[in-house]
Amino acid sequence: MQRRNFLIKSIGLAASVSLPFPALAKSDWPAKPIRIVVPVPPGGSLDILARTIAKELTPKLNQPVVVENMAGGGSNIAFSHVAKAQPDGHTLLLGWDSLVINPSLYSSIPYTLQQFAPITLAITSPQVLVVGSKLPVNNLKEFIEAARKASGGLTLANAGSGSPGHLAGTLLETHTGLKFTNVPYKGGAPAVADLLAGHVDALMVTLPAAFQHIKAGRLKALGVTSAKRSTGASEIPTIAEAGVAGYELNSWQGILAPAGTPADIISTLNKHIVAILRDRAIRELLVPQGFEIVASSPDGLAKELARLTPRWAKLVQASGARVD
Repeated sequence: MQRRNFLIKSIGLAASVSLPFPALAKSDWPAKPIRIVVPVPPGGSLDILARTIAKELTPKLNQPVVVENMAGGGSNIAFSHVAKAQPDGHTLLLGWDSLVINPSLYSSIPYTLQQFAPITLAITSPQVLVVGSKLPVNNLKEFIEAARKASGGLTLANAGSGSPGHLAGTLLETHTGLKFTNVPYKGGAPAVADLLAGHVDALMVTLPAAFQHIKAGRLKALGVTSAKRSTGASEIPTIAEAGVAGYELNSWQGILAPAGTPADIISTLNKHIVAILRDRAIRELLVPQGFEIVASSPDGLAKELARLTPRWAKLVQASGARVD
C-alpha cells in the first residue's frame, strides 16, 4: 500500500516537477501546432483515438493538432521522445499500457513515469481473442480444444513482445495450461493484416483494432478480456463467461504531457479533451468500435497508472518476456 501511494503521489505530482526547460506562459500557448505522439503504426486503436481527438481539438485551440506515429522499440522511442520534449504544451503523448509495462519488461529504459504529467484517462478497452478463416473454430471452447490437439501449439499473435495482447495471452496460458507459439508484431494493425492473410492462427489485440473486421465477418471474435462485455460489442462474450473462470484484463489509453508542463495548460487540455470525449457524436463514433469512454481528471489517470503497474509487473514475470 505504501508503494502504491508513493506511485500515485509521484505520478500525480509530475506536472509540477521542475525540469531544465523554459515553460511558456498560458498567454503564449499554443504558439504553434501541437503534436500528439502515438507509439504505434497507423491503423490501430491508439491511432484511431489520437486522430479523433486531434480533429476535434484543433478548432478549440485555434492551432493545428497533428498526429505523429513514432513506432518502434516497444513504444520506448515515443515515450522517451515525449519525456524529453520541452514541457510547453506543444508535445503530447497518446499513452497506453506499455507505459507502465515497460519499466518491468526492460532492464533499462531512457525515461521514468515521473517524467510524464497525466492529462486524462481517455478510454479503456478490452483485448479480444480473434481467429481467421484458417482456423475452423467458432467459440472459445473449440479454440482451447484445437490448441490442445495442435502439434507444436497454435500461433498466437500480438502487437509486440510485452504488449497488452502478449500478456493477455500469457494470462490465458496460465488459466488453461495451454502453450502458444508467441508471434509479436510492431503494432496491432500489421498483426490484424497477417491474421486476415492466414499467416497466424489467432490474435490477441485491443478490440477497436479488430472491430471492423469482426463486424464484417472477416474475423471471428471468441472473447473479450474484460470482466464485463463491451458496450459496443455486447454480442462477444467475455473470456471468463466463455469458459475460463477468473480471467480478466483490461487496457487503457490516455493523454499525457512531459512533466513540468504548466498546470494551467494541463487543466485547459483536460477540459477540452474531456468535453470532446463526452460529446454525444464522439461517443456514438467511438463506443460502437469497442472503446469505453472514461474521460477522467489528471489525478484519475495518475491513480490508474499506480494501480496497474504492479499487476503488469507480475504478468511480465510470468511471460518470461523481460529484456535484459
